[in-house]
Amino acid sequence: MSQSHSPQRATLTKLILIATIFSLLVIGLGAYTRLVHAGLGCPDWPLCYGHLWAPSSGDESIQASLDFPDTPVDLEKTWPEMTHRYLASSLGLFCIAIVILSVRARRESPNIPIKHPIGLLLFIILQGMFGMWTVTLKLWPQVVTLHLLGGFTTFCLLLVLYLRVNRSVQYQDISLMTRILAKLALVMVTVQVALGGWLTSNYAAMACISLPLCDVSGVSTDDFVQGFNILQQIGPNYLGGQLDGAARIAIHAMHRFGAIASMIIIGLLIVMMISTNKKYIIAVLTILTVMQVCLGLANVYFNMPLFNAVAHNIAGALLVGSLVWINFKLAGKPEKAISNICR
Repeated sequence: MSQSHSPQRATLTKLILIATIFSLLVIGLGAYTRLVHAGLGCPDWPLCYGHLWAPSSGDESIQASLDFPDTPVDLEKTWPEMTHRYLASSLGLFCIAIVILSVRARRESPNIPIKHPIGLLLFIILQGMFGMWTVTLKLWPQVVTLHLLGGFTTFCLLLVLYLRVNRSVQYQDISLMTRILAKLALVMVTVQVALGGWLTSNYAAMACISLPLCDVSGVSTDDFVQGFNILQQIGPNYLGGQLDGAARIAIHAMHRFGAIASMIIIGLLIVMMISTNKKYIIAVLTILTVMQVCLGLANVYFNMPLFNAVAHNIAGALLVGSLVWINFKLAGKPEKAISNICR
């Protein structure tokens, strides 16, 4: 039996694929939790008002409200917060299982990666700490943004691990310019995701309601400095945001400019790839890019409908994932792909 088709390897491949899809669910629920302002639905961590789920009786709710007078019990906000916590913890269990199966599969297939699954598990633990700090630091924008980026990174790390273990990718000998554009597109979209995280953590999604451009005529340089001040103090409750209107407009405007820059780079990449006759890659990248742009515009035009806003987050993860996959596939050698993506 060949190493690439060993039972242990096949089981590991399926588990990683399930975990990768599951991570998208966690990203979506995390977005939902932010969008319904449930990030502090439970003011303590890891419990919720001292309970495994939430206060269930009237007496428990009264006592919880007395213990946490600044955040009275709101069951409509506790359930998305606790559901997200438990699903994120389940993703950690997936990663533990992946490490165990990787060790076993390596006995039959020596090229099964071990450092990657272990690093992924350690990263999940770090991501859990950011989840804790999100609560204990009262939605400090820096932590919220890094927590969002951590979710996307987890998805990318799982995707790359799947590609490495599955070994179904045929590496392509593509021109240097195309590979450079692919890497640049991945960097640009990652920066755009970070801008989106900063925008949502500062509650600036609806700071500008004009389309297609954002009117910044009343925004000064100081507003941009204030909007991107990463040294905001720890202490205040950042639920709802602390920035003034002009600073939020500055953040929103930069997110739109980032979207335009990302579209240009992706467009150039698509044009360069037309000559490679990789129609399915072009189709996937084009569809995801158009979808993400349309969802972003719909957020503004329709005043942030919840389903659309959650879909915008998931589509963003899929777009990043598609660029990771494309970079992995376009690399001339596997080790080059691995060293340059999601590490």
